[in-house]
Amino acid sequence: MLNGTVESIAKNTLLYSFVLSQPFAVYAGAYPIFENKTLLEAKELNYGDHGEAVRILQFKLNELSYYNDKVDGELGVLTEHAIKKFQRDHNITISGQADKETIYALIEVDIDNHLKRLERLSGSVYPGLRGEDVKIVQESLQYFGYYEGEIDGIYGPLTKKAVEIAEERHNIDFLDEAPKQSLSTMYESQKQTSTISNTKQSNVKSVSVKSNYSSIIQTAYAYIGTPYVWGGTSPGGFDCSGFLNYVYSVNGITIPRTVSDIWNYAQPVNSLSVGDIVFYQTYKPGPSHAGIYLGNGQFIHAGNNGVEISNMGEAYWQQRYLGAKKIGG
Repeated sequence: MLNGTVESIAKNTLLYSFVLSQPFAVYAGAYPIFENKTLLEAKELNYGDHGEAVRILQFKLNELSYYNDKVDGELGVLTEHAIKKFQRDHNITISGQADKETIYALIEVDIDNHLKRLERLSGSVYPGLRGEDVKIVQESLQYFGYYEGEIDGIYGPLTKKAVEIAEERHNIDFLDEAPKQSLSTMYESQKQTSTISNTKQSNVKSVSVKSNYSSIIQTAYAYIGTPYVWGGTSPGGFDCSGFLNYVYSVNGITIPRTVSDIWNYAQPVNSLSVGDIVFYQTYKPGPSHAGIYLGNGQFIHAGNNGVEISNMGEAYWQQRYLGAKKIGG
């Protein structure tokens, strides 16, 4: 879930204590991931509302050229008109209210714009480098609350520290991979989380597993950061199959305990879809590791670093991939 992810990220920054002590101090244009959290918590903004969430809404609409008036935190006629224009352009019911669908769409457009900026990245970045590439990396790391310095295009100590935190949190490597690829992974993960958060949970007892994958994935997201424990089957610590067992059981579904038994129990699929279980051959022949496919080439699983999201395109996973199966019809 997005709130849990944001809190995990925030705890890895010097801003965390500041945000806790002054929850309304987050200002538009500073740290977008905190802005997104404020908007998501608002859930819906209507004509006459005022406050920090409205200010952030106005700022984002301004960045997208929908709102050109003062960013004052008051949802008046001009802000309402800007919301309607955004809704019209994105095939959302035109109401003038910043409802959940509108807020999630706004966040996704914001993320897409950041992804487009990455196209300007020309190559690798490294300590001591100066230039436009470093600025783009700094802006991206600032988006996630990792970089707190000036966007000056200088790869100094603050940028180096931000890179190290991002690498650890997202299992990426700026040295071995192009920064464009690493940063894209971060943005796509954030976008995927927002999309999942926007999906309404279904009643497990009245729908099939296939139509209920969103609820299972939301449950899985809630345990990101849980440590890896061999044989673990609870939120105190999971191994890979223990994690799958727990996530499915919370949603009223019983599956076998081991990866090999899940492989034999699950049904083959013709093509990979969100919610399928992806299987890998790791420490022994045959299926020995598994996770839940999230889309965009990513899956969530209990790995050596605990519950995390990994990219199936990484060499390690790509070489060990066995296939995907589904639970239920």
